[in-house]
Amino acid sequence: MSEYNVNLSWDNDAAVWIATSEDIPGLVLESDSFDVLIERVKHAAPELLELNNAKQGNQIRLCFRVERYEVLIA
Repeated sequence: MSEYNVNLSWDNDAAVWIATSEDIPGLVLESDSFDVLIERVKHAAPELLELNNAKQGNQIRLCFRVERYEVLIA
């Protein structure tokens, strides 16, 4: 089973979550919903890996790394 890292970050200006991956060429997705974005990545990742001839076997493991910063006034 191959493992692929997916980075999820929040864009305050656009008010969307963005998914990118150095391990999965071409993966750039966005959504205003975190859960919807996860589902979109789960559908797109295998297809992109197959298109890039990188898919090995029937199973892949996605490791989601989440980053979100908030500015607060104390």
